[in-house]
Amino acid sequence: MHKFLEYTILFVALVLLQVFLFSRIGVSMYVHPLVYVAFVLLLPMEISGSGLLMLAALLGISVDFFMGTAGINTIAILFVAFCRPTALLLLVGKDEVKDGGVPNVNRLGLKKFLRYAGVLIFLHSVVFFMLETLSWRFFYVTLLRIVLSSAVNLVLVYFTQRLFAVNRPGGYRGTE
Repeated sequence: MHKFLEYTILFVALVLLQVFLFSRIGVSMYVHPLVYVAFVLLLPMEISGSGLLMLAALLGISVDFFMGTAGINTIAILFVAFCRPTALLLLVGKDEVKDGGVPNVNRLGLKKFLRYAGVLIFLHSVVFFMLETLSWRFFYVTLLRIVLSSAVNLVLVYFTQRLFAVNRPGGYRGTE
């Protein structure tokens, strides 16, 4: 029950931050902060594939509903949820995934976490911005948006996981 409440608060907080803060920040036309992806990245490693996809769909639909986008966020976050188990195995390691827990810096270490989060955030940005433009005409502008937004989103996800893992020294496993 404790974990359910904690993840519900994280879900609601990230959706509200995305809708009311990050979607309204006009950093530039090249940077689009998408912090809601942190929810899928910070789910426990032992979550079932169907549960992961259902939570990602609920997240994407919520963000799309409040932002008035036509399914772009849902498709992008579902793609990340689909790729996440493979990314965990390839980038984090089979032994770490088997041990379970929440994939954060305390659990994986900085290098593994940044590699894991960076790849999935980059994939999310590729799908998001390619669907947003639906054209190859401005490919280099879209590529620049993907790279810059991925970098900013990685920083945002890093700080989100630091807040989410507060008061959990010694490699919090997330299996209470």
